[in-house]
Formats: sequence, structure tokens, C-alpha cells
Amino acid sequence: MMTFEQIMTELKKERYRSVYFLMGEEPYFIDMITEHIAENALPEQGKAFDQMILYGKDTNVYAVRDSALRFPMMSKHQVVIVKEAQNLKDINKLQFYMEKPLQSTILVICYKGKFDKRSSLYKNLDKLKDAAVFDSKKLYDNKVPDWITGYLTERGYAIAPAAANLLTEYLGSELSKVANELNKLMITLPVNEKKITLELIEKNIGISKDYNVFEFQNALGEKNVLKANRIINYFANNPNSNPMVMVISSLYSYFVKILTCHYLPDRSQSAVASALKVNPFFVKDYEAAARKYPASKIIQIISILREYDLKSKGIGNSSASHGDLMREMTFKILHIN
Repeated sequence: MMTFEQIMTELKKERYRSVYFLMGEEPYFIDMITEHIAENALPEQGKAFDQMILYGKDTNVYAVRDSALRFPMMSKHQVVIVKEAQNLKDINKLQFYMEKPLQSTILVICYKGKFDKRSSLYKNLDKLKDAAVFDSKKLYDNKVPDWITGYLTERGYAIAPAAANLLTEYLGSELSKVANELNKLMITLPVNEKKITLELIEKNIGISKDYNVFEFQNALGEKNVLKANRIINYFANNPNSNPMVMVISSLYSYFVKILTCHYLPDRSQSAVASALKVNPFFVKDYEAAARKYPASKIIQIISILREYDLKSKGIGNSSASHGDLMREMTFKILHIN
């Protein structure tokens, strides 16, 4: 099993393997590897003759095998890419080709989804020295801000931790979508400007730098009644941009982290950041909130969040709007006894 970084390092050095079996639930990394091979493995003039793209739902294992067994016409290699291989019937029958793949063929199998690692095909691939097997796993939400930072760093740009967190909160963990938005932001930056800011995000993506869930969390953590009420009123008036279910989910995660702070034996910045799975930049904010909210109060707040999550779904609530429920919830959190 290889990592994305290992495969890309080899590809950039023009080291190609006979078989690439790319599987997993995060399509972004599979697409990046496939696109690099399609664009760079063959000279431009050879692609028309020696590059073939098949689709799992439109082909079969015998056509894939026969294509892979062809010899290149114009180039040193031929490239055969099988997209949507999760739709390829009897895919395990490809094991017979994998036992002795043609060295002049670069076969790329794009299987987007979970693949049975107990299968005979996988076992053969695992034994094949000239195969690159890659499991593209989805990133946990808490890992996406670091991925955003790394993505931009590779391209010579920077981003503030708060801005990376804000993008993650509103764009989610679908990396293709996140990368697309980052590319747009890089294009919009003025010449010689290399840092993506909250202001740039607000202007180009429409996420308010002042009225967002992170600012709301901070207002609650600081017990800043005025700021918290301003933000929750904004949320109430813009329900499509700030749905109650998302607000409650974020607050739940936030207060669980504060509760965790109370019970950490090692209070060093690195230990706290690791335990909370946050950027060390934010550790001071969680520690400050922990000083304002004793553990017993946080347990009550978590109970309030669960109560209003049920009310938002119509349980124990017959008429109140989501805006009214969020205002009521905010009042209870800020004035907890």
C-alpha cells in the first residue's frame, strides 16, 4: 500500500508502474493521480494512439484485459485508464492479468468506494512488486484545515488558521469542492498578494467574517452577551446560510472540546492541541473558555444543545421557528445557573 505523496513523488520523477489500483471513498486523490498520469505519461503526439480511457459501466473485464495486453504503437508505454471501476462487473477476474502484467502498459484502475481487501484480486495486487495500490480515505473534518494550509503552501500561498477553519466549516470535507474554491480565491488575489484572509473569503465566497459559527462560538466562550446576540439574530434572519442543525453540531463539538480541557493531565500547548485535534493557534481560546465555564456547567450546556436539537426536529416543539429556538438556546447558554 502506498500513500498519495509516495505515488506523486514517483510520478513527478517519471517513474511509472505497470498497475495503479486506486480505491477509496475520497475521489479527489484518485482524480489527481489519474490526471497526472493521463497528462504526463505519454508525449502529446502519442496520446491519440497509445492512451485509452474506459468506463466501468460501459466495458467488461475482458475488454480491459485485451486493451492492457496491446503493445504501444508510438510510445514507450501505452496507458489504459478504467474510470468508475466500481461499476465493472466481475472485477476480480482481472487477477489473471495482474499475475503477469505487460511491462509496456500502464494500467490505472479507478475504484471509487470500498474494495474488498479479502478478494483474490487484492491479494494478487499486494504481491505484485510493480503495482501501486492506494486507499484514498476521506479526511476527518479536523484534518481539513491543515490540508487547506498544505494545498496553498505547495502553490506559494498562505492562509490564517481562522480562515482555514471557516472554509472547512462552510465547505465541508469534500476536497474537490474545497480545492475548487481555493483555486478561485488564489485567482482573485491582487498581484504580489499571497495570503488568503477572512476579508477575501467574505468578498468572494459570501461567508461573513463577523457573523459565522466560529465567531459565535468565541462570543459564547467569552460570555460576550452583546456579540452572541448580534450573531444569533443574524443567523435567525439568514437561515439558509446558517441552518440550526449546523450551528448546534458546531457548538456541540466546541463545548465537548472545552470539557475535555478540564480533564487533561498535560496542559502544554502541544498536548492540548493534540487532544482536542485543533491547530495550536486556537488552544488559548479553549483554555480561556474553560476558565469561564466549569465542567459542571458545560455538561448542562451539552444537555441544552441536545434539547434544542430535538426541538429543531419538531420533538417537544409545535410552533417556534428555528430563529426563535436559536435565540432561546443562546439565552439559556449565556445565563446558565
